[in-house]
Amino acid sequence: MKTDVVTPMQIFNLPQHFVVPLFQRPYVWEEEEQWYPLWADVRRIAELRIAEPHRDAHHFLGAVVLQAQEGAVHVVQARNVIDGQQRLTTLQILMDAASATLDESGQDRLASQLERYTHNSELDIPPGDERLKIRHSNRDQGAYDEVMSADIPVAYDALQHHGTRIVRAHRFFSGASREWLGSPEEDLFKSRATALVWVLTQGLQLVAIDLTAQENSQEIFETLNARGTPLTAADLIRNFVFQRLDSEGGDTAKAYEKDWPFESTFWEEQVGVGKQYIGRSSLFLNQWLVSRTGDEISPSSTFTRFKHYVEHESNLPMADLLPLIKEEADSYEQWVKAAKDSARQLGVVEMAVYRMTAAQSQVLMPLLIWLHQPGRNLDAGEIGQIVTAAESWLIRRVLMRQALGGEMGRTIESMIKAYDHVPAPEVADRVVAHLSRLNVTSTYWPGDHELRRNLEETSAYNAYLRARLRIVLEAVEDSYRRKMKESQLERKGYPIEHILPQSWEAHWAVAGDEAVELRRSRVHRLGNLTLLTAKLNSTVSNSNWSKKRKALLKHNTIKLTGLLVERTEDRDWDETLIDARTTELIEAILKIWPVPAGHTGEVVDPKSKSNDWVKVKDLVESGLISIGAVLRPGYGEYKGLATVARDGGLELDGESFKTPSGAAKHATGRPTVDGWRYWRLDDGRSLKDVRASFTGVQPEMIDLDERGEA
Repeated sequence: MKTDVVTPMQIFNLPQHFVVPLFQRPYVWEEEEQWYPLWADVRRIAELRIAEPHRDAHHFLGAVVLQAQEGAVHVVQARNVIDGQQRLTTLQILMDAASATLDESGQDRLASQLERYTHNSELDIPPGDERLKIRHSNRDQGAYDEVMSADIPVAYDALQHHGTRIVRAHRFFSGASREWLGSPEEDLFKSRATALVWVLTQGLQLVAIDLTAQENSQEIFETLNARGTPLTAADLIRNFVFQRLDSEGGDTAKAYEKDWPFESTFWEEQVGVGKQYIGRSSLFLNQWLVSRTGDEISPSSTFTRFKHYVEHESNLPMADLLPLIKEEADSYEQWVKAAKDSARQLGVVEMAVYRMTAAQSQVLMPLLIWLHQPGRNLDAGEIGQIVTAAESWLIRRVLMRQALGGEMGRTIESMIKAYDHVPAPEVADRVVAHLSRLNVTSTYWPGDHELRRNLEETSAYNAYLRARLRIVLEAVEDSYRRKMKESQLERKGYPIEHILPQSWEAHWAVAGDEAVELRRSRVHRLGNLTLLTAKLNSTVSNSNWSKKRKALLKHNTIKLTGLLVERTEDRDWDETLIDARTTELIEAILKIWPVPAGHTGEVVDPKSKSNDWVKVKDLVESGLISIGAVLRPGYGEYKGLATVARDGGLELDGESFKTPSGAAKHATGRPTVDGWRYWRLDDGRSLKDVRASFTGVQPEMIDLDERGEA
């Protein structure tokens, strides 16, 4: 490896090709954050050059990593751009745009000076070969070649790739340089033109890291980019994938074209996850990795965990692994796009994705990916049973206003790890039973009685985000439509309307404080809400029932509204009907998102039943865990097993540990770790789950598992 501080003249002087590999991320620089600041620096140095010709002024651009191509025989030297292609591409575009501007102004000599650093001489390359010194192999090739080879003056709007970033960058630098240079007749023009050429060739500096063909370019790339840089997990993974594929002797060009799916605008979209946004490709790769490992993987560690998985766990060459990733990515893309199509009739998986999006949660996505993993061989009915249960678990927690975050994600991860090798016919029963056993506030599956009681008195309109409330009303609407053999409601974000208006005092007045309070308490209840195909104006919305009922009749294509109106032919809308309709909607919700027969959703209250005194030996003595029971890691890279000893300790790697946390510290190498959450039984329950059962439910009441054993 050779490292030098160099100028553009020193980098681009020789006849050569700088090849941007096809697996490099595409050109992403933009005007506000990169083009304009770069131009401002170039202009500043040029103006300093004019004012103080003898001052040694430079601007540092950053680092580039270049590597000689192994075993390549070329007429001119060829080097791969391992890192820094964004700045090298931008620098070449800037030099070419400035050259074109100078050429238009009659400054042929200065224009030619810049051209020699962007284009190889025809004398140095074979006839018909591309003269450009930078050669893009990825999707930027067409735009870059077109604008860099365009006739002068460049007719940007006529270019085939006129809307791409690369063409827009060329247009920006052309306009910026033309504006700063001014008219050729002005006195300053020649000195500015000369200063501009000097800056672009000698006034900028880069650190150039030159690697031999035999050096590990991926290691250098990771060191420069893996920590705290704008490169995403998907960017780092892409480079790792194709570097590894190349080292395995694979056809990288064919694989990139056929098996790398993440280069479309769909995968570049930013997706909200909690309070942050993450690129969809990086999010998918994180969720895919969770589906493969059953481990908790933070977004920041996606690349590191992916690399470890490939090198130590998958046992597949990259040429075989990449098509599997693409197959699952294609399914993922189909689900998401279908969920966004408001008119599409959605299947159970697509509907789950739509409702997750509305609920602002991604928690079930690793499970969906896992269920569709190639080779899992679950039929549509089994997948539907699992997804319906998981969605019920999610939506019921939404309606109970329970947290949807970390512990739910860890539940999904533990199920994936526990049931990854379970025969296909058993998976659905195992997953449903696992969800039914959860009995702590952070993860439990609310039962019918609790949910019914909660919804009966909740001011639903104020209690839930509009998108979450809307998917509930849409689901009830679709349940009515199924009974009538009609298609699903279009998901167009229809407005939610109060039947008894929010401003009811003028036309819905009642006498007496008790009646007023009763009416106020009902206005936001579930039974007083419906969906409309169009929002009513405030005058109609707040008018008396006779006038409002006529307006609602116009929206009777929505069954929620039509059925409501039908029951008021002979009476006004009032609190009695609101209560009756609330009950009706609740019963529909319980059927749409059901729980298993007998499931109550009981929760162990950690405030009233402390777990501090419980030890593993107590669980053994109660019969909840047997001596010799095997415990598996719930997450992380450790693959060993622990067993429960006669004294209630844990045995691991030939050593004995008195507590679960002591054994977990040994397994993970971490100074602190919650062993009660870390160690899991074969059925997926953590020791924490078993402990909660011990403190909150009598042992003889524990549900039997699928083998009929307590």
